[in-house]
Amino acid sequence: MEERFFLYDDKEDTKTRFVSFVVENYRFDLAIIRSDRHYGKSLVLDMQRNRFAIIGQDDLEEEGYLEYAFNLNEEEAKELRSFLMEIV
Repeated sequence: MEERFFLYDDKEDTKTRFVSFVVENYRFDLAIIRSDRHYGKSLVLDMQRNRFAIIGQDDLEEEGYLEYAFNLNEEEAKELRSFLMEIV
């Protein structure tokens, strides 16, 4: 059997927030995971669309980032950005 080569194998305590909200005709079911792993950024999982991104304040300010990362239209991304700006 071949020996496994790990780049890393760490365990870390995290804080996870599960939140669900509806805007217009779209429902967001999110898990927001915070740890020291990503330099102050949060791992945001969209459980409805099976997508995720590591997001910090700088990412929220980058035009088109949420649309790309979560496959959202402009209006959906605007609502998600508004929510994430409050918590990131």
